[in-house]
Amino acid sequence: MRGCRWTGLVWVLLSLVGAVAEAEVTSVQIDRREPFADGQEFGTCGKYEVVSGRVYLTADPEDRHNVEITDLTLAPRNRAGLVEYWTDFVLLKPVDPARGNRRLLYDVNNRGNPLALGSFNQGGGTNRIAQARPGNGFLMRQGYSVLWSGWNGDVLPGDHRLQIGLPIATHGEQPVTGRVHCEICVETRSDSQPLSWGNSRPAPPATRGAPEAVLTVRDSRGSAPRVLPRTGWRLGRLAGDRFHEDPRFLTVEGGFVPGQIYELVYTARDPRVTGLGLAGVRDLVSFLRHDAGERFGCPNPLAGEIDRAYGFGVSQSGRFLNHFVWQGFNQDLRDTAVFDGLILHVSGPGKGWFNHRFAQTTRHASPHEDLLSPSEEFPFTTTPSRDPVTGAEGDILARARVAGVVPRLFYVLTSTEYWCRAGSLLHTDVAGERDVAVDPSARIYFVCGAQHGVPGNQDRGNQTHPPSPLDPRGVLRGLLVALDDWVSRDVLPPESRFPRIADGTLWTMATWQARFPPGTGWRLPVGPLTPLRLDWGPRWQTEHVADVVPPQVTGTFTTLVPAVDADGNELGGIRLPEVSVPLAIYAGWNPRRAETGGEQVLSRLTGSSAPLAWSAATRDPADTRPSVLERYSSRNDFVARRVEAARELVRNRLWLDEELGEIESRAGRDWDRALPAR
Repeated sequence: MRGCRWTGLVWVLLSLVGAVAEAEVTSVQIDRREPFADGQEFGTCGKYEVVSGRVYLTADPEDRHNVEITDLTLAPRNRAGLVEYWTDFVLLKPVDPARGNRRLLYDVNNRGNPLALGSFNQGGGTNRIAQARPGNGFLMRQGYSVLWSGWNGDVLPGDHRLQIGLPIATHGEQPVTGRVHCEICVETRSDSQPLSWGNSRPAPPATRGAPEAVLTVRDSRGSAPRVLPRTGWRLGRLAGDRFHEDPRFLTVEGGFVPGQIYELVYTARDPRVTGLGLAGVRDLVSFLRHDAGERFGCPNPLAGEIDRAYGFGVSQSGRFLNHFVWQGFNQDLRDTAVFDGLILHVSGPGKGWFNHRFAQTTRHASPHEDLLSPSEEFPFTTTPSRDPVTGAEGDILARARVAGVVPRLFYVLTSTEYWCRAGSLLHTDVAGERDVAVDPSARIYFVCGAQHGVPGNQDRGNQTHPPSPLDPRGVLRGLLVALDDWVSRDVLPPESRFPRIADGTLWTMATWQARFPPGTGWRLPVGPLTPLRLDWGPRWQTEHVADVVPPQVTGTFTTLVPAVDADGNELGGIRLPEVSVPLAIYAGWNPRRAETGGEQVLSRLTGSSAPLAWSAATRDPADTRPSVLERYSSRNDFVARRVEAARELVRNRLWLDEELGEIESRAGRDWDRALPAR
């Protein structure tokens, strides 16, 4: 179905009368309506449909709500003085609105890919929403309308990735130029690599071939770089024996060595106005909540159907929402809140390269690579804190608090966020010496032993140990219900569960190394991610423009890790039944293989697991932990304890009662899988 567009005549008339003086959604183009899941009925909420198309928006550079958008004043303007852009959208909604729950869940896409269906619907998900497996249908049975739209303009098209059309900043007739730093680190030897990973588009060189560019290589961030001669590399890619000139790729003679950090610095041109991605989410969600859209001759597809709006983001997408609130975008053009509540899953305290000149939205700091990315920058906490080095003071919610638009906020962390994403900085001072209070509008939930991604999706082949199989999605479902209860009915959610310095559940690395149980057979890490203090030059904080590229490293922030029990399983957070009643130990860290960066350097986002000894006879002499048969008298005893651990989570509103049957079945399967392996 083809939707409505403004005609040129309507545009001219409205421009003349000033009807579009405010930046906002200007038209909605609906391209398709199709049934979801072959018309399946989802409980009392009935059938769902998928509505997809494109939304056209404008932004006023003079509007106070847009002052944070980097380079917006350098973008081309239309006859009304507004900056135009567009975004793809996909909307999953009940066919009969009266059967829905009048709630909108906005899923921030991750590098163009939707994640909410796979995060909440057990067994669901895919990039193509209309063809997605509904799984257990949790979101649909709850009655949610779910929205996706493009926001990061460097995402390459293909595989149904959501796109956004952003303008290019210029100095009149002259291009905007600037130095850009790109880092490449591979796991297997290859001749050619993209300059930017994650299906993203790098900034083009200002001059063909980038003759001024410099390429260096080093063993690690702490080692000295070596300059590679220009005769040994060029911009482009090898396809078989043929070389193709392509400024998006780098080819090195002899190939990229696994684990080495290659850094290319070159002069780029034509930065996209990336911060419009933040404004686009703000204005689209606000439009769907409040505007009938009839003045466009094309009605709002959710007009009159939404009372509450929640945001959900996984990893990069969660950092986007943290950045969104921090920079004041939760206040819409009506000065009302865009989102009533947010769930930030596995984002840690991070923000991102989401509103800067020559932004590289896909990059984030990791223990080995991309440490020069601005994903961990002060402030980190939800209440005021101070950086004693710079004297800066602030918190994530400061602007929202002043504007009266603070959302109810859930941060959900796994073990990986403490080891590989600086999770402790969300609730400690930057020196790692004291706890910092959590704002009353926020909760922090730590899932002990779980890893950053869904089990099975994060093993990239460069890890020393098997990944952690723990699945935190049951917690996410319970927390979404709790968030809606908090926002809609003022029912307080479960108290935060995260490790603290004060109660001894948050340790320094020295304490962790001294107390981690012996005899596990694991190669242990030397430390977690230590974010770097980066100096990008005088305009970075005020204009989000880098003058020092690559940035100067001026120091570090201190991070801490969760304490462990006598088994090696973590304390201080939500212990899933697999952790409370263990057959194994689980962690959010995993050392890289020696040939990809060193056995004690952590991989980017994968956890670890190792089985406990089955019996005293099979236990390693160095291992003092009780074996499985010393813990549980029988299979039935083990299963009963697992189910009781799950019931405890249900009583604390961290798990849904409907999932107890699956816990029992899974416990039996876990026992049966472990038994023959011994």
